Amino acid sequence: MGHIKQGQVAIAFVCVVLGIMIAVQFRTTQDIRSTLPYQRVEDMAQRLSQTEKERDALANEVEKLRKAAGSGVVSQELETIKMGAGTVALTGPGVVVTIDDSKRPTKPGENPNLYLIHDDDILKVINELRAAGAEAIAVNEQRLIATSEIRCAGPTLSVNNTHYSPPYEIRAIGDSQTMENALRLRGGVAETLQFWGIQVGIKAQEKVDIPAYKGSFRFDYAKPVAGEGKQ
Repeated sequence: MGHIKQGQVAIAFVCVVLGIMIAVQFRTTQDIRSTLPYQRVEDMAQRLSQTEKERDALANEVEKLRKAAGSGVVSQELETIKMGAGTVALTGPGVVVTIDDSKRPTKPGENPNLYLIHDDDILKVINELRAAGAEAIAVNEQRLIATSEIRCAGPTLSVNNTHYSPPYEIRAIGDSQTMENALRLRGGVAETLQFWGIQVGIKAQEKVDIPAYKGSFRFDYAKPVAGEGKQ
């Protein structure tokens, strides 16, 4: 029995010592946590974590905005290129010019071709319209682009390899007043054509419809210059 009691006393003593050690350690830990440096470090860690979360959220938002803005700019640039190339139909204010052969009877000895419309007559009208700021032009529903051709083909005119007989209708989008004034200028293209009896009608309109170019593009010799067009 004596040995048992001694063992129980020893165990109790060890438990007391362990309890004191645990209490001291707990107290020490609490003291450390309660100190200002530890609290500031813990607070800074929490703030850092929150700041990193906000940074990541902002970075994602910036990336979304960049993609959205980039796609919008690209879309707008592409649309402008297509408009300039003539591959999309356009509408806007402008003028409609109708030109028809002269109805005046030919006098003996006169050249009858002087009273007929030729390709250079149409080209003069188109040049005046372009010089007056025309942004898009069509001749008898044929959209004019950089490679368009207008030439005589017997009694008809060939526009984009499509033949038309008079009367011819030229549609142009732009400042209608400026274009009309350019055509009606004294000694200008309209007055010159009318001198030979060729009928010229010029009408400003708030809405002029220009069709898209219906042909195809082909480049056998031209190639893009390396590095051009890259940002």
